[in-house]
Amino acid sequence: MPMHLRLPVFLLASLIFFAVEAKKLDPYKVLGIEKNASQREIQKAFHKLSLQYHPDKNKNKGAQEKFADINNAYEILSDEEKRKNYDLYGDEKGNPGFEAGSPGDRGGYTFFTSGGQGNSGFQFRPDDWQSMGGHGQSGAFSFSFGNPSGKSSFGFGLNDVFSNFFGGNPNAGGHFGGFDSSTKSKPGSMGSKSIQAVNSQVFKKEITDQGITWLLFSYTPTLKGNQYYESIVEEVASSLQGALKVGSINCEKEQSFCKDLGVYPRRAPRIFLYSYKTSDSGSLIEYNGDLVAKGLKIFCQDHLPKFSKRVDLDNFDFSHTVDGLPRVMLLSMKKDTPVIWRALSGLFYKRFVFYDARVRDVSDPMVKNLGVDALPAVVGWLPNGEKKVLKAGISVKDLKSAIHDLSVLLDGFERKCKKVASNQAKNPETESVDKKIPLLTGSNFDALCRERTPVCIIGVFRSPRAREKLESILLMVSQKSLTRRQNTASSSRDSISYALLDATKQPAFLNAFDKSGFKSLDKFLVAYKPRKGKFAAFVSETTAEEVEKFISSILNGDVQFSKTRQKPMLK
Repeated sequence: MPMHLRLPVFLLASLIFFAVEAKKLDPYKVLGIEKNASQREIQKAFHKLSLQYHPDKNKNKGAQEKFADINNAYEILSDEEKRKNYDLYGDEKGNPGFEAGSPGDRGGYTFFTSGGQGNSGFQFRPDDWQSMGGHGQSGAFSFSFGNPSGKSSFGFGLNDVFSNFFGGNPNAGGHFGGFDSSTKSKPGSMGSKSIQAVNSQVFKKEITDQGITWLLFSYTPTLKGNQYYESIVEEVASSLQGALKVGSINCEKEQSFCKDLGVYPRRAPRIFLYSYKTSDSGSLIEYNGDLVAKGLKIFCQDHLPKFSKRVDLDNFDFSHTVDGLPRVMLLSMKKDTPVIWRALSGLFYKRFVFYDARVRDVSDPMVKNLGVDALPAVVGWLPNGEKKVLKAGISVKDLKSAIHDLSVLLDGFERKCKKVASNQAKNPETESVDKKIPLLTGSNFDALCRERTPVCIIGVFRSPRAREKLESILLMVSQKSLTRRQNTASSSRDSISYALLDATKQPAFLNAFDKSGFKSLDKFLVAYKPRKGKFAAFVSETTAEEVEKFISSILNGDVQFSKTRQKPMLK
């Protein structure tokens, strides 16, 4: 190489090195995090900086460039493969750059051999640094310019260097070691595996009126901030995993679908929730709050399904059925219906009737009456009215696993309910055998004959045969709809509860109605109004027809009630 070219070439190589160093930003430094940062820490740092430098909010000089750097850094570190490549090679693509220090790279320096005649070449060894450019030193440093394109064989554009350092073409682009100085974030790539692409077919088949809440965002690939929107949506979806699903709609590909749906993005992506909060049918509700995970999560929780009816145990009619569906109730100490139960009420919409009740603790008499010994608990009722404690003392490690475990539980209970219903349909005459009229005791009296129960019909017996006959009659009558004369919309099932009483074990209870305790009768009926403290006794022949007339007369107000001697108590 001529002597007059040695110094400029050395200077050129130095400038190349520093130019590349200036362009290649450390993604960890850009996000202000340590190299051992977790994905959660990376995500939080990205959210904070993106919000701070978003071009729509930050009009300061350099904010847009800073925002692009933040997106590039997040694109590298949020992808496990790219992060690994960067940590190993200093380049997310797995191509060692100029300063890479992987094994076999000549001690931390990339070694390029000559590309032959007509191609530019570059040779550089650490041990040649001190004598670089010496005349006659074999291959210590060489640089040729034979490539007609004006670019070297290792991907370095000379025009770019001269543009930046010697006033050359300002529009020329350059790259070195896989790094493109003009590279920006790739908005709209939507590379997350956890976010499902949604089109019109998916929307119709998997979203519309399926009872499942969906978090959706619409975008076009050219919009700014797509990655930021995607990361916020992904974080919220992850925290509510199991309670909702998440999808993205590319409105560049699905233009007519987006316009028909009314979700076409304007200057930025848009976020929607397919919600069942306001009605049984789903509808799209747009999120217009601050683009932060906390705000979006609260919005999602607030718009989860509300198919579970909150009830007061003191007023709940345990015998009431709805459309033949099995009923389930959550007992908890929560002020509002828990997120888990709301999500399940959507997932099992039209398969179960959901209730939830707030209770004080397990010492609550109503909780004890239901046979629950730990909270939270789920109680279910089979089609024949039989009660089952499905699960007590529910432990919640995370939302996803809890919803999964309870879904499995409800699936099993649904199968059992279908089996019972099928048996009843096949053998309607045996229905009364499967169902039982409960026996009054001290522990269940408040539940069966509580103060707000209009009328409690009690079949009193003193022998096994009398019990069998009374139970058979009351089972048959309880299945009939005996309406009141003045309010035909109210049925006996809404107004009356049925129970049996063993007179040989509860004599004090009967003394509250009559001083003699009806000791001369083997079987009879007592109609008790807890709220008013009144009763009426039926001591005639206990046939199904006569009992039905007696109860109908009570509903019509044709039976005279007397005041009890005292409040009846059970052991």
